[in-house]
Amino acid sequence: MKEPPVLVFDSGIGGLSVLRELRVVMPDRRFVYVADDAGFPYGNWEEAALVRHIGDLFATLIETHRPQLAVIACNTASTLVLPSLRTRFTIPFVGTVPAVKPAAERSRSKLVSVLATPGTVKRDYTRSLIAEFARDCEVQLVGSVRLATMAEAHVRGERVGLDEVEAEIAPCFRERDGRRTDIVALACTHYPFLANAFRKVAPWPVDWLDPAEAIARQASRFLPDRPSSLPEGFDLAVFTAGEIDYATRRVIHGFGLHT
Repeated sequence: MKEPPVLVFDSGIGGLSVLRELRVVMPDRRFVYVADDAGFPYGNWEEAALVRHIGDLFATLIETHRPQLAVIACNTASTLVLPSLRTRFTIPFVGTVPAVKPAAERSRSKLVSVLATPGTVKRDYTRSLIAEFARDCEVQLVGSVRLATMAEAHVRGERVGLDEVEAEIAPCFRERDGRRTDIVALACTHYPFLANAFRKVAPWPVDWLDPAEAIARQASRFLPDRPSSLPEGFDLAVFTAGEIDYATRRVIHGFGLHT
């Protein structure tokens, strides 16, 4: 009997950054990666409609794949729909939330920025994290309309202009009384794929905080027992819009996935 898979869910292919870390922490697990490209980008949705959409989608995904755990590798979805998913379904859910706490703990200047999508920036959940864990910091919330789409294009091998990247991240960098922003929390799983571009155009060096490793560690806590047999072959990738183009197919093959 096959070991039930771990389901990794994102609005696009940005969640592959989380899948990569999950495999490091749990190399003996089977994964199903789900990209809701039919709904991408989530920032264009009304909140109530997005909650219904993701909930109904998960009803089908859980019935089809019978996962033992679901990882929501998307900040926008996590900050909005996790409570309803946990109420509706019995499997454990691990979410992705802005890394405000570790950013505040590591910052020496106490000038911290959170680079996210507009949807994540406007959530009360994000602001409650700041109030609880970063009261001694000045936190700048930066909502980028374009970076997630730019990251998707970059992963597929398309050229992304550095001047465009620079314009999107410029609000992250602040100076106060001789202090400078020293940590930028990447609150979208797409953004780590642009980390090299961020470093090239940043006005000074900062720590770009990628939450993927922490997500993987948290997920592993729900799966304490090793499976009885190791999986063979490629893991499955599901795209909700159906057929994918050659560039995307090449990317997912590079991540050990098949459709």
